[in-house]
This record gives sequence, structure tokens and C-alpha cells, in this order.
Amino acid sequence: MSERDSFYIKLKAKLEETTTFPTKYLYKFIVPSNGNQVNQVQDLFNKGGAVINTKKSRTGKYVSVSIHITMKSADEIISYYKDAEKIEGIISL
Repeated sequence: MSERDSFYIKLKAKLEETTTFPTKYLYKFIVPSNGNQVNQVQDLFNKGGAVINTKKSRTGKYVSVSIHITMKSADEIISYYKDAEKIEGIISL
């Protein structure tokens, strides 16, 4: 089992233990500002009433992206993390 798989198994157990679904969930990412990664993140979450906030870093090299969205299950939360991982240069917080 990979380190990522192990991380997601632990995350799912923690979410199911501490969260009542559906719930408002906060995703936070940092992406480089020199490409279209911000748009890719927005496109990924642009559904279901997601509230997306962006803020450029002091140097302008990165953009912080915060997404508040209602999630139905721990599996749905993890699915979004896995889709976001495919975006080049993204860092999940």
C-alpha cells in the first residue's frame, strides 16, 4: 500500500469518526500563479454551491485557494482531493 493510500484510509476513518454528513467542508490549496492551475481548481469545485476564495501571495508567485462546499460523505471529500492531486504544482493544506 502506498503512502498516499494509507493517508486517505486514515483521513476517511477520522472524517467518519468526527463528522456528521452532509457537512460544510473547507479545502485549502496553494497553486503556482504562473499557469492556469487556479482555473483548474475552480473548475473542479465549481458546482453545488461552492464558495471559492483566492488570495495571491506577497511575492505573487502563488495563489491560495479556499473552497467551502457541502459534502455528502467522507468518500466524496477524498474523491475531490484525488482529483485535485492531478493539477500540476498543487499543494493541499
